[in-house]
Amino acid sequence: MLDIKFIVENTDWVKKSLAKKGFASENIDSLISTYIEMNKLKTSSQSLAEEKNKLSNSIKSATPEERPAIIAKSKEIGEEFKKQQEELAKIEAEFELQMLKMPNYPSEDCPVAADESGNVVIRKVGEPRKFNFIPRDHVELMELNDWAEMERIAKVSGSRTYAIKNDLAKLELAMHMLVLDKLRQHGFTVITVPAISKEKPLYGQGYLPFSRDEIYYMPADDIYLSGTAELILNSLRADEILTENELPILYAGFSPCFRREAGAAGKDTRGLVRVHQFMKTEQFVICKDDVAESDKWHKKLLAISEEVLQDLELPYQVLDICTGDMGAPKFRQYDLEAWVPSQNCYRETHSCSNITDWQARRTNLRYRANADGKVRYVHTLNNTGIATPRALVPFIENHQNEDGTVNIPVKLQPYMGGKTKIGK
Repeated sequence: MLDIKFIVENTDWVKKSLAKKGFASENIDSLISTYIEMNKLKTSSQSLAEEKNKLSNSIKSATPEERPAIIAKSKEIGEEFKKQQEELAKIEAEFELQMLKMPNYPSEDCPVAADESGNVVIRKVGEPRKFNFIPRDHVELMELNDWAEMERIAKVSGSRTYAIKNDLAKLELAMHMLVLDKLRQHGFTVITVPAISKEKPLYGQGYLPFSRDEIYYMPADDIYLSGTAELILNSLRADEILTENELPILYAGFSPCFRREAGAAGKDTRGLVRVHQFMKTEQFVICKDDVAESDKWHKKLLAISEEVLQDLELPYQVLDICTGDMGAPKFRQYDLEAWVPSQNCYRETHSCSNITDWQARRTNLRYRANADGKVRYVHTLNNTGIATPRALVPFIENHQNEDGTVNIPVKLQPYMGGKTKIGK
């Protein structure tokens, strides 16, 4: 959520900034109009309340002849006050919805473009492997090594589900343990969180009102399935006022995640890439409301994820995400993409975002500054630690051998019982 006073005082700048994300200026004009109308109604209804109080107080001192007129006038004002209160409730709800639909301002340093074609490759690390044999894709490797039950699980749970087993199941858990240990070394608090949420946190995180079609909802319980631990962690301290000395707060959240993938028909549906349920370790940071401070943490989160891909010995590239592709909550976003040999391209493994105070305003999460004692909104940031089974795809394809076995990088071997390779 944004600051309405800032929007009113800097309307032209706000329009130019949000236009970079494709947000229409008419929406801003409508928001300001609603805000003005709401304030007029607040002032008017407050005046009516004050007038009614004065009339009520004057009844005691009025003569018997004067009282009927005063009572009638008070009743008339009371009815008008009730009417205005009903109108005010409606316009306040409309104003709240319009505010919730406002995206965050993009950084001035973001590439400006309408869609993902405008994303900029910052750097490439590692060379895509050149095979001296015909490499298999990840589905072929799973079938060869008896690592999955893809057809059988589809009969039980439907399409875009997975069941992996044997060494591949252990590899999935090993990746998370490696990342969780790494994050602990970087000062993060490891925390497991539920995969269910009430509705309010979805507005706080920014899933709603933007992406309702991506979310699983259980109406009988009025509960949603979470698509990332970020959702839960972002509201864990909602409505609190922290001390500055508590900041930064660093969470390494581990949870199952659920996404409908409603808009992904026909895209990457083979194997493990786009599944409805997956496991994710999420990096989440709460820090002071200073762009330089949150930018420092943004780069730190990115560096940690690069360490992860380097530990997994995967070639990857870093993208600076453009304004048209970064989504409503984002101020600045970097993505990491690992090389997938069977697709001859890089595919996303990590998404690293600075949200500034946009989420904190929605969850009312603040801190008291040491310097002046003022209460300010925090900044929040998030980044993938590791998401599986998606990360297994580039991993087993890049590390495969001609006989179908898969090599285990040195950093991962302790988590695999010392094994240097898995498979037949």
